[in-house]
Amino acid sequence: MKLAYWVRGDTNAFFGFGVNVLVNVLTLTGLCVGVIKMPASDVFGVILPALGIALVAGNIYYTYLARRLAARENRTDVTALPYGPSVPHMFIVIFVIMLPIYLATKDPVKAWTAGIAWAFIIGVIVLIGAFVGPYIRKYAPRAALLGTLAGISITFISMNPAGNMWRAAWIALPVFGLLLIGLLTDVKLPGNLPIGLVALLTGTAIGWLGGAMSVPDVTSAAKDIAFAFPHLKFDLLVDGLRDLAPLLATAIPLGVYNFTEAMTNVESAATAGDRYNLRSVLLADGAGAVIGSCLGSPFPPAVYVGHPGWKAAGGRTGYSMATGVMVALLCFFGLFGLLGAIFPTAAIVPILLYIGLLIGAQAFQATPRAHAAAVVAALIPNIASWATGQMDNALAAAGTSAAQVGTDALAGAGVVYDGLKTLGEGAILAGLVLGAIVAFIIDKRFWHAAVFAGSGAVLTFVGLIHAEKVQWNANGQVTLGYLFLTAILVLFALTKPAPRVPEPGEETADTPDRVPVAAA
Repeated sequence: MKLAYWVRGDTNAFFGFGVNVLVNVLTLTGLCVGVIKMPASDVFGVILPALGIALVAGNIYYTYLARRLAARENRTDVTALPYGPSVPHMFIVIFVIMLPIYLATKDPVKAWTAGIAWAFIIGVIVLIGAFVGPYIRKYAPRAALLGTLAGISITFISMNPAGNMWRAAWIALPVFGLLLIGLLTDVKLPGNLPIGLVALLTGTAIGWLGGAMSVPDVTSAAKDIAFAFPHLKFDLLVDGLRDLAPLLATAIPLGVYNFTEAMTNVESAATAGDRYNLRSVLLADGAGAVIGSCLGSPFPPAVYVGHPGWKAAGGRTGYSMATGVMVALLCFFGLFGLLGAIFPTAAIVPILLYIGLLIGAQAFQATPRAHAAAVVAALIPNIASWATGQMDNALAAAGTSAAQVGTDALAGAGVVYDGLKTLGEGAILAGLVLGAIVAFIIDKRFWHAAVFAGSGAVLTFVGLIHAEKVQWNANGQVTLGYLFLTAILVLFALTKPAPRVPEPGEETADTPDRVPVAAA
């Protein structure tokens, strides 16, 4: 079989995914300069080139995996996994790791070294997870895996872009409409023009004609263009690793989050028809974080949510490598400041909302109808995490915090802050546990549900879920709740009820094609 390196659908996927990654790199650039007050020379001369190397290497590797899978299965419709800077980690490393150090020391370089060390630890944990993740995927119900992924997509991937869209709806809604027409229907533009490019140019034209953009801003950004190639920053990494203990408190649960998220994204790709080897994916994810940190980047890359979206857009193997190369070149030449001045944010972010819609829908469409409640259960911890984050940001903007206001005062105003905070800690793992428990209860497979309930107790006890930090007996009350639930499930298991009979054509958690641990 002769496999093309580029098909027409790759053009659509390239402009859609490329814009997605551009938005995220523009955001992390603004966070470094605006929040941590890092010198522009370090951001554009070290961090972005380091990130560029990690991204181009990762996207080339995932293109290779896609072509290998296509050759092995003799198919031309295999879609490469999307790969870019992890969005949740982008905000966490800035606001949880780097900002407190900067505020305490007023030294952006010290904050930067801590961020680099944190990203390195994340990478090491993901590498370890490469040998654990396949077994979690093997036994976890699809409703739990896709449900917790949908929770991330609906909250952290969709809500902020949606808010930005409605701040300039006159620009964003026409772009969003074009994307929906071009990517969710079989309607084609004249000349079969790529819808992603047409949508971006349309929004940009509306923004410029409406006065939302400024020529002086473009001129000023153009002056900052300069070539920079990454080089090793072992000195910064070693400095950051000297104070290791405080970093582990967030690095361990977030490293687990990283390989769990990759696991759910691989499951999402399998649902769309592309069954990748999870261990190969996780090894690449971990290596990308380690390589980037050694070169000076505090932003771990990861497999992105959205493979089914790019597959539906016609993307195959070329779009991923093209995106990695393009982003790397933009990083090397420091062009992100210029792009931010040319393209309105409202013309860029609708693609993220489209991805959120698609992943949310997939969680229900690709799981048994009987497991719909399990999907919702897996969503809830991510919604709680997002909601409490919004509360914390609002209180911080008012110069206070939840601790200062008091949980009783918040509860009196109808805000159940403390409960939502506890529910949302370690949200992706918590969603996986809750979704699995509900799915197995629905199937009357109570021993399986008891195992996941017991796992929830262990994870809570050590602080990986439902707790602020990793420590022994991190949250005794929630641990006890999971143990009581485990006991109840064991009692029902002893009655040996007949499992739920699957509907015709329904996949179950242990269907053979759900567990291809050694497949390509």
